[in-house]
Amino acid sequence: MDLHAELERIIPDSALADDAWRAIRELLDDAQQAAAAQIARRDTELHAAQTKIQALTLELAHLWRMRFGAKSEALGAETKDLFQETLASDVAAAEAELAQQAEATGTPATPRPKRAGAGRQTLPEHLPRIEHRHEPESCTCGQCGKALVKIGEDISEQLDVEPARFFVHRHIRPQYACRDCETVTAAPIPPAVIDGGLAATGLLAWVIVGKYLDHLPLYRLERIAARDGVTLSRSTLASLASLASLAPRSQAGHGAKASWFRLGWTSRRFA
Repeated sequence: MDLHAELERIIPDSALADDAWRAIRELLDDAQQAAAAQIARRDTELHAAQTKIQALTLELAHLWRMRFGAKSEALGAETKDLFQETLASDVAAAEAELAQQAEATGTPATPRPKRAGAGRQTLPEHLPRIEHRHEPESCTCGQCGKALVKIGEDISEQLDVEPARFFVHRHIRPQYACRDCETVTAAPIPPAVIDGGLAATGLLAWVIVGKYLDHLPLYRLERIAARDGVTLSRSTLASLASLASLAPRSQAGHGAKASWFRLGWTSRRFA
């Protein structure tokens, strides 16, 4: 449809029809330019969004590879297949070449040592064994009723441990007296690492091994003893550790007597 001719038919005045035509053309041009600008702006935004999505996708893939990917430069599955195809033939050729060299030199080929089993290792032989024999309920055959004959043993071992157990050494020294001369006789006091102390050698060894060999803090040793109902404060454990190191010099006559330890170490600590 010719818009200009239609305007001239509707508007008798040709000047007014021309003005209306020019106004309509300007409006159409402005609308086309606005539409073109809007399309260009949306294309730019779409391109920017696609570029950002691609960058984020690559970054995410890189982070996943860093977090969950292979840590070493090992061959991939496809690369391994390339070498796997010729692995058997290469090994056979190498073994044949070694055999020919051994025959040429007159030295027998050294057999390849067998790989040690990677199963369960045997328990150390120096550990004491406590045997538990499990005999069948009856020594007669359950099928025919005849007596069973021992043909072997099925032996299995389990590793066990006995936790630290606190106990008390009670030394009883009976005293005997002579009715005639009124002389009292008793056995001498057993020697101790700390004279007059209540800590036996086993307790001292437990404290020293736990603190200096196993690197256990004193508060943990305190809690271990508390589980068995024994009260050992950290100050007491520290005194035991220090006095145990001074005890050999004290017994050798180099000073550092342990008599002061008896002042703080009393039976009330075990109440």
